Amino acid sequence: MRLEFPFIYLRLREKLWVRPVIFCLVAILALLAAGATDRLGIGELTPNIEHDTVEKLLSIISASMLGVATFAVASMVSAYASVSSNATPRAFALVISDDVSKTVLSTFIAAFIFSVVALIAIKTGYFGKTALFAVFVMTIGVLGWVVFSFVRWVDQIARLGRLGTTMDRVEKATEAALKRRRRSPTLGGLPAEKSTDPGVPIFADSIGYVQHIKLEALQSWAEEHDAVLTVAALPGTFMAPGRPLIFVRQNAKGAPRAQDLSDVAKEFVIGNDRVFDDDPRFGLVVLSEIAARALSPGVNDPGTAIGIIGTFVRLFAIWTSPLTDSERQSDAQFDRIHVPLLSVNDMFDDAFTAIARDGAGTIEVVIRLQKAFIALCATGNPAICAAAAQHAKRALARAELELKLPDEIQSARALAERLH
Repeated sequence: MRLEFPFIYLRLREKLWVRPVIFCLVAILALLAAGATDRLGIGELTPNIEHDTVEKLLSIISASMLGVATFAVASMVSAYASVSSNATPRAFALVISDDVSKTVLSTFIAAFIFSVVALIAIKTGYFGKTALFAVFVMTIGVLGWVVFSFVRWVDQIARLGRLGTTMDRVEKATEAALKRRRRSPTLGGLPAEKSTDPGVPIFADSIGYVQHIKLEALQSWAEEHDAVLTVAALPGTFMAPGRPLIFVRQNAKGAPRAQDLSDVAKEFVIGNDRVFDDDPRFGLVVLSEIAARALSPGVNDPGTAIGIIGTFVRLFAIWTSPLTDSERQSDAQFDRIHVPLLSVNDMFDDAFTAIARDGAGTIEVVIRLQKAFIALCATGNPAICAAAAQHAKRALARAELELKLPDEIQSARALAERLH
């Protein structure tokens, strides 16, 4: 199964071990390069550095870095646990991809590996005069880089795992996914139209969420078999038995072989979890989960829910904003693939249903919801306005069942009536 490099790169960014391994390899290669300097024949030009001097510096680094790295891991794990308990476990992938923390942890581990390997090489007499001087310079550089990284990381770790930081990360990931989908609403294909005969349904071999669709490979397959494909499962769709991934309609006479049809299903990446990259709705769901948790009786934090309502207004405003000339795509890249558009109603359901349900008894949340729907309707987008009016009506109905004071109910009704 072929995977595009961007998708692989984004998945590797979520792995904690990748960057430490790379940094350790760089440290070992640097020591090998230092050893090679003995062959340059410049020993008379390099200062004479005592073995004890370098060994003491390396001993200090090796003795301290392992403990510091362990402390860093413990702090990061504590921050990750805070994300799951204070926000939502679905935001874990975004927090663990924090570049600063992974770089600092990688620096500590690489410094430890550098010092241990260098000490072994010195004790075995691997380094000559020139190489020893090169190792001394590298050691000073590593020590300075460790100090700089630690000072930089202290500020970062104080924010990592905090609810506000997590919300900002989820908003940025959702905004990026929305912008990508807004520039290419059909993922580079043609808009899907309702058809009485979409073609032969192709089903998934596994159960899980569609994470990525390899449209380039599907386009090549369709051209080779003279077929037209209609995607039935966008990224974020949960694939269960009996639900088709895609439909294949053959233009030429003769149906493709069963093996050829099974190759089509392999171009869909299916996993146990949803990812943010190609699935804008997932970001809306995660933000809604954070708001719902904030509105739970055990937390009782309506301010967080109100903040997320404002975030939704910003995100949907981005969705409705006009495209610039540089963002606009003129022609479809994949003219043999039909892809359905995202449903605005579904996006509103992802964003506002849980907040309207759990915040129905809190007047400040009810008022903020109605004002958000008014603001979204003011964008002038018909689909957004229709969805906003529908959800304003639902939110009002829930509030009328939960609110006790007639004045509060009347205030909510007055705002809801402005949409009509």
